[in-house]
Amino acid sequence: MSALLLLFICLLLGVLVARFAKPPSGIVHSINWWVINVALPALVLELVPRIKVDAQLWFPVVAMWVVFFGAWLLFALVGKGLGWSRERIGALTLVCGLGNTSFMGYPMMQALHGKEGLALAVVADQLGCFPLLASAGVAVASLYAGKTPQPRLIARRILTFPAFLSLVLAAVVGALGGWPAMLDDVFTPIGATLTPLALFSVGLQFKFHLGPRQLSAMSLGLGWKMVLAPLAAWELGSVAHVGGLTLTVGVLQAAMAPMISAAILADEYKLEPTLANTTLGAGIVLSLLTVPLGNLWLGG
Repeated sequence: MSALLLLFICLLLGVLVARFAKPPSGIVHSINWWVINVALPALVLELVPRIKVDAQLWFPVVAMWVVFFGAWLLFALVGKGLGWSRERIGALTLVCGLGNTSFMGYPMMQALHGKEGLALAVVADQLGCFPLLASAGVAVASLYAGKTPQPRLIARRILTFPAFLSLVLAAVVGALGGWPAMLDDVFTPIGATLTPLALFSVGLQFKFHLGPRQLSAMSLGLGWKMVLAPLAAWELGSVAHVGGLTLTVGVLQAAMAPMISAAILADEYKLEPTLANTTLGAGIVLSLLTVPLGNLWLGG
């Protein structure tokens, strides 16, 4: 309970600072730079060598793909039936197909399931959501904005991402027996900065501007992201006889709030930015309730 309280307090502090304290220009960019380029790689280097490779480890990764491509199929069909614009279909595919599996997923999985759950959350994010954002996400944004995707740029974006490089190195180190204790003592405190700073950054960026014409679209989008997508992931895991913490973390990561970077991508490609940001803000608030409830339902 205290760990979840920490998440809420860090998020609330970010909201209050943005509203009343007039933080310096560029603070969000600076915090995100540290989180993405320093804290996240350190966390990956600490946790991944400890992961016990088993036959079920595919599930948290594949669950992320189910969420994304399920969203794309659903919103393409519903959008055609309701006469949505291409921009709206693209926006909802991005923000409701890609989850906030790092900035919110890591802290919440650590709060609910400790470092073992956090390690599985890293796998879901680094092998599932991040490659999807950098590849299929960019492709969807380009297609619905009327542009041509650039495969070489997408590949370079994935292969040069600091956390991805850390993931490769950590996998090698894990196969060789892990880090010396001295290095673990370095990675741990650096990686620990991710949780408070990530949630503080989310709070600084929190926006909620609801237009009446966007209510139905947002409701459909969050209905997929927060309810139907995790149920689809749970069904996949149950059919494949995945169990234990692997099933729980995979389903909860599928239920995570929309990804901040996906909303930024929608904004960059002019895919109904107001809807994207409204859905993002509402999803963050809802996930603080729905993810712990989902965890209880799964027996966590």
